[in-house]
Amino acid sequence: MDKLLTLLKEKAYRKGEFKLSSGKTSEHYVNCKPVILSGEGLQLTSAALLKVIKTKVVGGLTLGADPLVCGCAVLGGLDAMIVRKEPKGHGTSAWVEGPPHPVDTEITVLEDVITTGGSAIFAVEKLRDAGYYVKEVVTIIDRKEHDPFTFLDNELELISLYTLDQLV
Repeated sequence: MDKLLTLLKEKAYRKGEFKLSSGKTSEHYVNCKPVILSGEGLQLTSAALLKVIKTKVVGGLTLGADPLVCGCAVLGGLDAMIVRKEPKGHGTSAWVEGPPHPVDTEITVLEDVITTGGSAIFAVEKLRDAGYYVKEVVTIIDRKEHDPFTFLDNELELISLYTLDQLV
C-alpha cells in the first residue's frame, strides 16, 4: 500500500455517525486536512496530484483546496487560483484570487473530498465566470455518492486518486 493511502487511512478516515457538509448523514467521515496540512502529507498529496494534472494552472474552493493548489504550485511550478465562497467584500469584489491569466486559460480544479460534488462545481462555475476554461476536477477522495451526471452535465471529467472504498 502506498504511503499517502496509509496516511489517509490513519489520519483522515473515521467511522461513526456524522453529518456531512452536504447535509447527508454517513457512517464514514473523511477529513483530509490532518494529512494535507502536514508537511509530509502535503508533499505526498501534491506529488500524487501532479501525476494526473495536465494544466499549468490549478484552482479550487477555499478552504479544502487551499493547501492542494499551493502544494502543487510549489512542487510542480504551477500557478494557483483560489475561489472564494463569497466575493471579496471590498476593492474589486473578486471571487477568484491568483495571478491573472488570459481568457480561456485552462485550469484544473482540485478538491480534497467529493461527496455530492457541489463545492467543486461551485469553483468550476466561478472560474468559468471569470473567463477560464475548466474541463477536469481532481480529488483526493471520491465518496462515490454524487449523481453520475453531476460532472458530465457540466462537461467535466472527474479524476480521483482514491475512493472511499479504499479507505474503509
